[in-house]
Amino acid sequence: MKHIYLNLKRFDVPVEFGGVNRLAPVADWASCIVKNTQEELKTYDPSEVEFGMYFPEVHLLNAAAAKTEGSPVQIGCQSVFRADTAVGGNFGAFTANRPASAMAAAGCETTIIGHCEERNDKAGILAEAGVTDTDAVNRLLNQEIKCAIARGMKVLYCIGEKSEEQEQWQEVLGKQLEIGLKDVDTSKVVIAYEPIWSIGPGKIPAGKEYITKIAKFVKEKTNGMDIVYGGGLKQDNAEMLASIDEIDGGLIALTRFQGEIGYYPEEYLEIIRLYMGKVNNR
Repeated sequence: MKHIYLNLKRFDVPVEFGGVNRLAPVADWASCIVKNTQEELKTYDPSEVEFGMYFPEVHLLNAAAAKTEGSPVQIGCQSVFRADTAVGGNFGAFTANRPASAMAAAGCETTIIGHCEERNDKAGILAEAGVTDTDAVNRLLNQEIKCAIARGMKVLYCIGEKSEEQEQWQEVLGKQLEIGLKDVDTSKVVIAYEPIWSIGPGKIPAGKEYITKIAKFVKEKTNGMDIVYGGGLKQDNAEMLASIDEIDGGLIALTRFQGEIGYYPEEYLEIIRLYMGKVNNR
């Protein structure tokens, strides 16, 4: 089974506000994305590949409502809170947070947890309190994963090392896996590897040999869990990623990196065509 995920970050912000949204008015943005991709995604065999899309919370209801019968799109949220509602317990005192119960009720089938941007946010908050132990971040993410799974959601769990952590990559990734997945039903989880040191303008992308090395390490540490490339599945690396036996898919974000940069549905579909075509023909 291959897994193709789409992290839409805050690509909903209009250009005039400093964003990259040229697709549609904010109120129509999520439905535009689902409606302009799901019919072509139906042409793929669901036993061979699944598709998850992670929307900002404000767009979840519109995204779910745009799905047609037989749509292969799995609507996802961008992480969940580390605690949840409970019958006879907390019934909703979660101002500014996303309890998994609310996300499931909104139609979410999957969630992305531990993305490098979420890890940086949590580490920054902890640092303000004088806590610099990265294991603390992994423990918080572990709680989030458990909450999501308890509500019936699948989880895309992101791991990755920064440039200053590269020499200790085995220790860093090992702890992210060991602590983050402690006492977790891993049949509900797919790993996404983000080489944080190689992501961003002017940086050298991770190569096939390096990605293969990491994927083999993750599979050995997790007894063969599925792992996708989280550093950005794109048109120019689809063939390379498809050629790695240990990689089970990818995470798409931006589809255009020059000119009018942003996410565009037709380019998203082209990335999938390239990747799946190479997978099936190798």
